[in-house]
Amino acid sequence: MDRERLPEQIEVLDEIAEICEREEVSVVLIAGDVFDTFLPSAEAEEVFYRALKKMAGDSRAVVAVSGNHDDGQRLCAGSPFAEEQGVYLFGGERRRFSTGGNRPVRAVASGEGWLILENGAGERVYVNALPYPNEARLKEEKTEESYSEKVRRYIERGDEGYRGDMPHILLSHLFVAGGKTSEGEREIDLGGARAVPASIFPENCYIALGHLHRKQKIGNARYSGSVLQYSFDEANTEKSVILLETEGLSFREREIPLRSGKKLVRLECGGFDEAMALLPRYEGCLIELTLRLSEPLTTQNTHALSAANEGLISLIAKVETGERTNVKRRAYMEPRELFTEYYRSQFGEAPKEELLSAFLTLLEEET
Repeated sequence: MDRERLPEQIEVLDEIAEICEREEVSVVLIAGDVFDTFLPSAEAEEVFYRALKKMAGDSRAVVAVSGNHDDGQRLCAGSPFAEEQGVYLFGGERRRFSTGGNRPVRAVASGEGWLILENGAGERVYVNALPYPNEARLKEEKTEESYSEKVRRYIERGDEGYRGDMPHILLSHLFVAGGKTSEGEREIDLGGARAVPASIFPENCYIALGHLHRKQKIGNARYSGSVLQYSFDEANTEKSVILLETEGLSFREREIPLRSGKKLVRLECGGFDEAMALLPRYEGCLIELTLRLSEPLTTQNTHALSAANEGLISLIAKVETGERTNVKRRAYMEPRELFTEYYRSQFGEAPKEELLSAFLTLLEEET
């Protein structure tokens, strides 16, 4: 919503690196959607790679897979350098990594899409790392298989090196059927074409997934969720990371809350004066405010609300006149009516005639 949140992202990534130090973490798992676009800014890429180096530190390994918003090839472009820092990046094609090295936690075996990591005490963990899967990313021809059948096959391929003698993790970026989505998510396959059932996952395996912003568990699949609140329906959701500790061949998990970043707040008020009294109480938050009004807001009212809290980024004015009106479907509205309705929803009043004329002139030039 046109608010810069990179400082918050830097803050929360630093917090995660501090948790790694405090909890003496050996391996960090990142389950995709590192970026929000195939072409992230240079500044965003620098923030991410600096964070990777902090998370890896001098003694840890980091394993990351690309999500549906990431360009897997671009994400992995720095892999030759990243491996030297203990960072293993999985993008499009299934790849192998070099083994050995002098780091306390290092890869001791690797195949197409999997790693065995070992620490200084000789403890090992098997990681089946599957980036967001589709035919184009995995350089595979289309087949008659269903999406779930393909994903099952990809998972089985990534388990080819597993012998059942160590803890086993599947790290991937998938939409599991039944998962709860958030308003901030884009390109989620709600129609089901790209959803997979939890039954495709192997048993006796920890399933660590990215894709959904809400932390949740579906069958034996676990979403840790996004590290910040990115939509207002997550306003009351606590963000966290999941700490795993090995117990024989299984894991014990513990959530560690994340405190960084601005909180998102949804407020609803019965009028302008009530809102003016309420907004200052939420300093430092990002706010969606719904106003129930008997008449439209004036421009002065709108400016006053914004001045009361600079974190107000969404204002929804609901004018309740008590009169019954006939609502015209937008599909049948002329451009003049559509623009007027949108402007009124944003600013609480109709646009001036010169602004409306300018919009219609531009629209005519474009068409």
